[in-house]
Amino acid sequence: MTSSNNTSFISQNRFHTVLTELLFQLADDDFILSYRGSEWLGLAPHIEEDVAFSSISQDLMGHAAMYYQLLEDLGVGKMDDLAHGRPYEERRNAVVLELVNGPGHYLVEPQYDWAFAVVRNFFYTEAKKIRIDSLKTSCYKPLSDIAIKVKMELYYHLLHWRTWFTQLISASGEARTRMEAAIKIVTDDFGGMLSLGPKEREMVELGLIESEEVLKKRWINSIKPIFESMNLVFPKKFGLKNGNGRNGEHTVDLKNALETLSEVYQIDPNAVW
Repeated sequence: MTSSNNTSFISQNRFHTVLTELLFQLADDDFILSYRGSEWLGLAPHIEEDVAFSSISQDLMGHAAMYYQLLEDLGVGKMDDLAHGRPYEERRNAVVLELVNGPGHYLVEPQYDWAFAVVRNFFYTEAKKIRIDSLKTSCYKPLSDIAIKVKMELYYHLLHWRTWFTQLISASGEARTRMEAAIKIVTDDFGGMLSLGPKEREMVELGLIESEEVLKKRWINSIKPIFESMNLVFPKKFGLKNGNGRNGEHTVDLKNALETLSEVYQIDPNAVW
């Protein structure tokens, strides 16, 4: 192999590795939050919300499937294996997205926190929109094409969660108190959602996505005015209380969720549906 061919091979291998890392983040984020949303089926505050939340969760799973399909196209593995067969230590989702909805189980005495669901989904959807906007100009065309498709659905997702957020914050008494408590919980782990992981610099250099700093600044600029209009103190810091999922650091909440999600798949991984 000549020196130029060797350099080209190394360059292609590097691009593949970095692209794969980004795709796993995008796929795993939507995959686990879709599941957390599905646990609210039959438990949302009213029937209209039950339908709306279920629809949003289905959209998220559809987005995750598109990213897993890109990974399959890249030769990383079969999309079903990537979604259901990987152990929790290999997942790259932000930890804040894997945390349980609240005490109990959705089939046995669920005591879920609607304020937490609203804040988590609102913060996430704002961050996702900003990433999608950046990915629309990604150097990897299959990814930029997906970003354009996802963008159309995100408009409605964001409108939904922004409405819930502002209405509950505007309410007096318990509603606002619970929302403020939920903001603290989400903020403590949202640093992971604003992270691109250890390969962030390479992602930017290769033209796959813009930098963490740029994306975070845009996210703050989109969220902060809403806080100010609601007389809320904007958080000074977004932490990593339970670890950075981009580095494979996760909680038992994810482990338990994946066991449920993959239960049928593990019975017969070769089954054709």
